[in-house]
Amino acid sequence: MRALRTLPLLVLLMALTALAMLVPAAHALVLGQHDAGRPFFYGALVIGILAAMIGIASANRRPRDLRHSHLRAMVVAYLVLPPLMAWPFREAVPDTTFANAWFEMLSSFTTTGATLYDTPGRLPASLHLWRALVGWLGGFFILVMAVAVLLPMNLGGMEVLTGRSGATRAPQIRQVADPRERLERFALMLLPPYAGFTLLLWLGLVLAGETGFHGLCLAMATLSTSGILPDGAQGVAQSGIWGEILIAGFLFMALTRRSYPGGLFGEGNLPVWRDPELRMALAIVASVTGVLFLRHWIGAIENREGADLTALLSVLWSTAFTTLSFLTTTGLPAEEWATARIWSGLETHGLIFMGLAIIGGGVATTAGGVKLLRVYALFRHGQREMERLIHPHSIGGGGSLARQLRGEGAQMAWVFFMLFALSIAVVVGALTLTGMDFDPALILGISALSTTGPLAGYAGELPVRYAELGIWAKAILGAAMILGRVEALAVLAMLAPEQWRR
Repeated sequence: MRALRTLPLLVLLMALTALAMLVPAAHALVLGQHDAGRPFFYGALVIGILAAMIGIASANRRPRDLRHSHLRAMVVAYLVLPPLMAWPFREAVPDTTFANAWFEMLSSFTTTGATLYDTPGRLPASLHLWRALVGWLGGFFILVMAVAVLLPMNLGGMEVLTGRSGATRAPQIRQVADPRERLERFALMLLPPYAGFTLLLWLGLVLAGETGFHGLCLAMATLSTSGILPDGAQGVAQSGIWGEILIAGFLFMALTRRSYPGGLFGEGNLPVWRDPELRMALAIVASVTGVLFLRHWIGAIENREGADLTALLSVLWSTAFTTLSFLTTTGLPAEEWATARIWSGLETHGLIFMGLAIIGGGVATTAGGVKLLRVYALFRHGQREMERLIHPHSIGGGGSLARQLRGEGAQMAWVFFMLFALSIAVVVGALTLTGMDFDPALILGISALSTTGPLAGYAGELPVRYAELGIWAKAILGAAMILGRVEALAVLAMLAPEQWRR
């Protein structure tokens, strides 16, 4: 284990990618789909040998700055690993291009879930398993990196609690805790619950009526918030409302970092019901559900169908589930969501869905977006300013942490929000230069930066299909997915480490 710790992070990730390729290879072997499994077996051999050669050549190399080297490795992983993952995928699908395979793997690894292969029967089951597995591994990767790399540098949302970004949280983290040791410790700490929760949800979905394969993909899509499902599926297939209840319970893990061990960040004495991210998420889900439900109900009354109690409860649940799903950037709609629209006779709620995706889930979770903690800091700052308008000489309470959150934390949250808004403007502008209309460009830009790929199918009056995009549009969205997953502050910290270290 100590010898592996000396290897560069990118080499370890390449070796793990090679091992992961054996899963679809074995699955295809069991199903007798040798043409689909053979490229993954050969790819595992070639990439494994390549990782071993690079590991031997770089075993004794020690970077000058381990903290920024791991941050750079995190960003480079999104540039190097998707092409390696796309190579066997391209060989297993002869009638596709490498650019399409790269986009599919990048979308999966960033847990975006934007797919070019949404036609039923387009891909063998083993390739759908590979897509879901890559998304699941991508969720675990960002989960570990958030705690082991971004946390010590006050990035990924933790800058809100400290009021500074890119600086080490404490001297002992810089002087004693080697980032490689942190990666190893937190990976071993987070893998059992992450895999255990996935297994538990899979078993629950199977007991609720899902098939084994679809239930596994659905469980991995839920825990990683990737929303990747086989054959163009959009949610539960057989388990119905019981499956959605199970999924909703596990989606709460994308709302707060306190769901996993090692993710408390020194706040272990704070009760769960006082967690600011969880309370903010519940308030958003409740308010949005109430507004959308009333809107559907009024539309149903106008259509003389508002007295159907069964349909009323179905619409209420489907609205709450869909709201929670898009808030966590998973993008899995409820099974009766389309029925709710037909029941009320109203159009889609694309603007609300885009707003939920922009807000996103919790800090140091698999969810994307601006993150709930930043939104909470801005909310508390606004609340405090309203109090000062009424009582100019009042003193805000809540302790030093609350004052930090309302002051420097809110300032850092506002900086990130402006960077996120600027990123949306740049991506949308770039997409329009490729000949795309403004509405689909806005939808695709927000879906990429918030890592909510399924948003493209529900935010507009008509679904926006990724398969119809040109090569330049795919390249722009690929860069946006990387930026949305890594976050702009981390990119700035990597480009200007001396400036951010002060």
